Amino acid sequence: MEYTINVGGKLMDMSSPKVMGILNVTPDSFFLGSRKQTEQEITERCNQIIDEGGEIIDVGAFSTRPGAPEVSEAEEMDRLRNGLQILRREQPDAVVSVDTFRPDVARMAVEEYGVAIVNDVSEGGITGVVNKPLGWTQGDYPDMFRMVARLGVPYILMSVKPNVEQMLMAFAQEVQQLRDLGVKDIILDPGFGFGKTLDDNYRLMAEMDKLQVLGLPLLVGVSRKSMIFRLIGGDPTTSLNGTTVLHTISLLKGGNILRVHDVKEAVECVSIFQKLKY
Repeated sequence: MEYTINVGGKLMDMSSPKVMGILNVTPDSFFLGSRKQTEQEITERCNQIIDEGGEIIDVGAFSTRPGAPEVSEAEEMDRLRNGLQILRREQPDAVVSVDTFRPDVARMAVEEYGVAIVNDVSEGGITGVVNKPLGWTQGDYPDMFRMVARLGVPYILMSVKPNVEQMLMAFAQEVQQLRDLGVKDIILDPGFGFGKTLDDNYRLMAEMDKLQVLGLPLLVGVSRKSMIFRLIGGDPTTSLNGTTVLHTISLLKGGNILRVHDVKEAVECVSIFQKLKY
């Protein structure tokens, strides 16, 4: 399906899958190779993502791995300000998304650094993050929904539901809430690894194309996740091959954005997939 989203006043065509490179300005992300804290590390990672063909840089400062410690809102903002300042110096024209579940953190990133997309793993705070419900709502609408409507930026809505059927019902209700508030550009993330068993993850991958009925772009985040090494052995450091296999399946199932640690390999995957579309 063909989609466009408005990022910073420019239309991004989703008919050609995009690669979103991960920049974790954290000390504790699940994949050691993605942790970037020093100025040199952040500089090199920003440039690497763009040089290898990534079209979106996703910056996060709060690890959502199982068992991750709580990070205060002030600490999350400090980490992000440091990372975004370097990013904007190195790649001033890059399309940037902020990976956060906190409305005020999203506002800071958009208003102070021109971040173009909000990537929220908490489903608007409805279901929570790091297995902790948030429950931030005003009336019938989550605070994050109100914030992205106010900011006027595309919003990535992730689900922790365990199967396609429950996901479709929840997404339909949440998308309507976002539309009611005036949010125009919505991207759906099935949330691989969040609230799902190993079998749930693979069943969801097999049926992911059913989510296209909602008529919205799909983001897939499976890079080096435990659904790979829990099945075939190893750990995040040995899971690149399994990641590429799942990226290929994701594209065949209708994925529009791949959120990845390994940009070069994902870009190659997309190029090969595109060559099949005659």
